[in-house]
Amino acid sequence: MTRSLQDALSAAASPIEFVSRVGSHADSGHLRLFADLPEEVTNWREEQAAWADSVGLADLSHHMTDLYVEGPDAQNVFADLGINDFDGFEPGQAKQFAACSPDGYLIGDGILFHLDDGEFTLVGYGPINWVQYHLETGDYDATFERDEHGGIREGPPETFRYQVQGPDALDLIKDVADEPLPEIPFFNFREVSIAGHRINALRHGMMNEPGFEFFGPWELADDVRTAIMETGRDYGIRRIGGKAYPTNVITAAWMSIPLPAIYHEGMEDYREWLDADSFEGALAIGGSLDSEDITDHYLTPFEAGHGRFVDFDHEFVGREALTAEAEDPDRERVTLVWDSDDVRDLYGSLFENGDTYRYTDLPVPEWALTQNDKVLKDDELVGIACNTRYLYWEKRLFSLCAIDTDLTDPGTEVEILWGEPDSGNPRVENHEQKLISATVAPAPYFEDKRKTADYSI
Repeated sequence: MTRSLQDALSAAASPIEFVSRVGSHADSGHLRLFADLPEEVTNWREEQAAWADSVGLADLSHHMTDLYVEGPDAQNVFADLGINDFDGFEPGQAKQFAACSPDGYLIGDGILFHLDDGEFTLVGYGPINWVQYHLETGDYDATFERDEHGGIREGPPETFRYQVQGPDALDLIKDVADEPLPEIPFFNFREVSIAGHRINALRHGMMNEPGFEFFGPWELADDVRTAIMETGRDYGIRRIGGKAYPTNVITAAWMSIPLPAIYHEGMEDYREWLDADSFEGALAIGGSLDSEDITDHYLTPFEAGHGRFVDFDHEFVGREALTAEAEDPDRERVTLVWDSDDVRDLYGSLFENGDTYRYTDLPVPEWALTQNDKVLKDDELVGIACNTRYLYWEKRLFSLCAIDTDLTDPGTEVEILWGEPDSGNPRVENHEQKLISATVAPAPYFEDKRKTADYSI
């Protein structure tokens, strides 16, 4: 009999002990999200810079799970669970779907595609199992299939997804397309032709530059990628590897892989349904936040920057809690810009006698899929930093942060506590924690040009 996540959690001393025991699932395929991508196709610095200077092609085909839902009640399950507005959600549209626990904490978000009448695909991590649980246990006239991410899937995916982004992306896409591009509103998708194949093009932009995500049957993947790369030579195109790709969360201001709000009291039924070797069972947290209250490690949709998606005109799980929060939110999402002198001290400790600070990989200094670090002002906890990333073309480290609402003004100075308190993670060496000065900046950090693109041919 398969062990449930509830069984595994009950065997731990506390929820915090369970989600902090990094290494106990070191061989889990769920920790190898980019297993099917090279870490670097050329080098991560110039791959990353292509997003800012020219154009990059990222392969999103492998590292996320696709949940296909079909039937008369297919949209109902998403409306019942999602904070989003579903009025007028038509085939050919997509949205950033976000789901909460009954007490208003974020379980996760993903991209929901409305493929056809009664046909949807949800792509992502956190909400996939939550939606499937309700499809299986609720009274919905809908069926589902899932295509796992590459860390645990055998064989190729069903669908390829290629993201073409950067200041030259539109010119390249117009050039490689077999026919003039149709008018595609932001976060809508339409059929286009590339290399003689009819595929879908979703208009959006992860780097706040206009771009597209192309998707279609896997058997067309090589032809489409080859056509884009060959045409892209004139634009200085780079393929994006597994090191560079996760860094786009800073410019998109997307708080990726927050701790799913499923480990506290009230979620036992879901944990009984969920396998211990699920994504949620393998996931672990790191960072300097050391609260023993598991809910302190969660985010709400407002803290994660999803407040603009919340629609109170329909009933959904978590609505009552979010209604109260919306009236007076405690924290909001911002970007934190790390002080360069403090970063030099961080690395300099590796070359000097005395205290050694936590080793910081670049461009993604993560040693756990979810990382929460204390943000302090006058020695008081005022926020949680996550998704720390280095941007080569900016020559700086950044973090996303949920910070107290009275500290959101750009230019506000705070400190990030960097390093683990008595970590049990075998990837973490003995070290001293260090305070890093940081400055509050907007999120997204860069000017958003995604909705103002010129589509004239």
